[in-house]
Amino acid sequence: MYKDYKFSNQIKVLSISLILIGLLGILYGFYSAPSTVEEAKEIVASMSHDSDHGGSVYGESDHGDSDHGGSGYGESDYGDSDHGYESSGHEYDHDKHVFNQLHNKPWAAIYVPALFFMMISLGVLAFYAIQRASQAGWSIVLYRIMEGITGYLFLGCVFVLIILGFSALKFNHLFIWMDPEVVAHDEIIRNKIGYLNIPFFFVRAIIYVAGWVIYREITRRLSLQQDENNDISVHKKLFKFSAGFLVFFLVSESMMSWDWIMSIDPHWFSTLFGWYVFAGMFVSGITTIALITIYLKSKNYLEFVNNSHIHDLAKFMFGVSIFWAYLWFSQFMLIWYSNIPEEVTYFITRIEDYNFLFFGMVVLNLIFPLIVLMNSDFKKTNFIVILTGIVIIIGHYIDVYNMIMPSAVGDMWSFGPAEIGGFMFFLGVFLYVVFRAISKAPILAKGDPFIEESKTFQYYNLD
Repeated sequence: MYKDYKFSNQIKVLSISLILIGLLGILYGFYSAPSTVEEAKEIVASMSHDSDHGGSVYGESDHGDSDHGGSGYGESDYGDSDHGYESSGHEYDHDKHVFNQLHNKPWAAIYVPALFFMMISLGVLAFYAIQRASQAGWSIVLYRIMEGITGYLFLGCVFVLIILGFSALKFNHLFIWMDPEVVAHDEIIRNKIGYLNIPFFFVRAIIYVAGWVIYREITRRLSLQQDENNDISVHKKLFKFSAGFLVFFLVSESMMSWDWIMSIDPHWFSTLFGWYVFAGMFVSGITTIALITIYLKSKNYLEFVNNSHIHDLAKFMFGVSIFWAYLWFSQFMLIWYSNIPEEVTYFITRIEDYNFLFFGMVVLNLIFPLIVLMNSDFKKTNFIVILTGIVIIIGHYIDVYNMIMPSAVGDMWSFGPAEIGGFMFFLGVFLYVVFRAISKAPILAKGDPFIEESKTFQYYNLD
């Protein structure tokens, strides 16, 4: 008999501590956000004053001669300016724009991690479905880890839907197409109103979430049933459900990426975007499987998992990182080369105001995994896989940050209490739910007909 995982007090204490500390950071972010245009002007003036003394943490927001997205946010833009904004009404529009960006900051700070950890769980669900549909032998000993991670999916989707709901109720300005005043003066958004309207948006969201969660719950129930019943019919049901789900997933994941991410910047679109988001969530999910597997092995669980299983997970981490980079370059190069104004503005904003993060994530998500995991021996070395995995997780978190923040807050971005607190809060919830789910079932899916093949799996050139 193999030792089943018991939800450890260390994980409980760590996750609850992260939740409480993160909650404090989130609350501070909302407390410090402006509630009026005048408060926003005071915050910007204070930021400008700090930048004059080298104290700003707001990236490129200090330069007052920016030509895109409105303007820079230096103190000279306000009441004592010689440009006559007061009489033209331009100053009010500019002030309102800055207020919306600052007001969005705490909302964006929780939306990024809420989306990121939900997508980790969704990426693992896709990987799990692929293993079931392909009837892979090597990965069966990892099924219960995958099922534990996907246990977060429903709660993660609820968090995202709550934030989307607050957006629709006008608590924030993350999705400008939800504002009738903006739509009335924006022809591009008006032309998309048949798709980008609030009722249809939430109907689609419910369909996505329902499909994902129903598949997860059905396969979890069948997987546990298989432990007690070696009837091959259970295996066949898992195969059929998984094959059908993958068709639904390919469509729903792409549409989810358009709705929940790309529509934050409704003037821009990319036909590669669904695949790009998928690659990021897929490699993040596989990396999370590897990190949790290695952690549990270090605690004397998963004795049936060997170096070859870790090696195969690391191969996926390596391969999907290359796939993500291919999609990143294809999207970037084609849009940049064609230089169509309504397309290239997406990258101009990120290169000018998020330069270090935008190109830094390429180093974290491609260069580092490429150099390290190219070596076959490194793929079976736990320390190397953990180190690379942490880098990949950080890199793809920055990727999601880059997808959301430029459109939500412009150049007013930072890594302050709200951003750090948001990450800690959702990390704590994720850890608590995932490890609790792992502890709720036998650690080995012993009823699978290929289980012996999985337990004895050996990669051909490993000792």
